[in-house]
Parts: sequence; structure tokens; C-alpha cells
Amino acid sequence: MTGARPEGLAWHRSRACGSAACVEVAWSDGTYYLRDSKAPDGPALRFTTEEWDAFAAGMTAGDFVFGR
Repeated sequence: MTGARPEGLAWHRSRACGSAACVEVAWSDGTYYLRDSKAPDGPALRFTTEEWDAFAAGMTAGDFVFGR
């Protein structure tokens, strides 16, 4: 879901990110926010803790392998 986000979020990106073309994540009050680092004032995706946990479990399980 996209929409408004609180001001003053602490955004983080992967240590593996070597350019400005990265995804950034922030957390506040049980909601995770995802944004494109190239457009920090643009829209952000919002996820509940349950949605984020399911996504993280899918990444760990290899459900999102690209290029096959």
C-alpha cells in the first residue's frame, strides 16, 4: 500500500548498496516503509509487521530468485 508517511523516519539501505539506486527501509509504530533512494520525496510502500515478516521469510526461503 502506498501513501503518506510520518516525518523524521530513519531510513536505512543495505551495506551492499554501492550507488544511489537502492531501496531504503524505515520502521515506525509497527509499520515498515520502503522507498526508492533516487526519489526520497516520492511515494513509499507501507507494510504491517505481519506483511513484512512474511516477505522476509520468503526472501530467506529463496522465493524471490530472479534470472532463472
